[in-house]
Amino acid sequence: MRILGDPVLCVDTTASVEVKLFNRWTYDDVSVPDISLHDYIALKEKEKYRQFLPHTASRYNVKQFRKATCPIVERLVNSMMMYGRNSGKKLKAVRIVKHAFEIIHLLTGHNPIQVLVEAIVNAGPREDSTRVGSAGTVRRQAVDVSPLRRVNQAIYLICLGAREAAFRNIKSIAECLADEIFNASKGSSNSYAIKKKDEVERVAKTNR
Repeated sequence: MRILGDPVLCVDTTASVEVKLFNRWTYDDVSVPDISLHDYIALKEKEKYRQFLPHTASRYNVKQFRKATCPIVERLVNSMMMYGRNSGKKLKAVRIVKHAFEIIHLLTGHNPIQVLVEAIVNAGPREDSTRVGSAGTVRRQAVDVSPLRRVNQAIYLICLGAREAAFRNIKSIAECLADEIFNASKGSSNSYAIKKKDEVERVAKTNR
């Protein structure tokens, strides 16, 4: 019981706590090397993009282009939930990404968020080919790829490569995802995503 006149301990609740992914990886030193993808990789421009856990439970598919505001690590987590048996198991996907980030940090010594951003920049095809023509004559025409689709394709290819590498393999999915992100960030042809990107761009070049 406090008697009137006793000193009161004041706690400053306005002091901001630095938000770190999984309470380990900071967002401050992360940058997007490609200026064209800057608006489509949600990292730290707004406070809501920084998160302790990549699980916001927001509905990013309700409106066109809203998924561009989804934090980039959460987009990777969502993409790991593919195929029927993994649908909806977001906590499982979060755990896989967390383990993969730990492995990337051990491999490189760098911030895994930065490594992921570099992998996405490298893995998105910049040129693709589309079908042009009506009923009878159909030919392929090379087209430029929009920045949002580059990000979408990069995330999809990275996750697909990790999933295929882990299938019927002694290596865990987290190890395969870490390898895929690490190789893609270096632009290595050992990466599934980089190989597919090169193939798409080569086909587009022949159809110019």
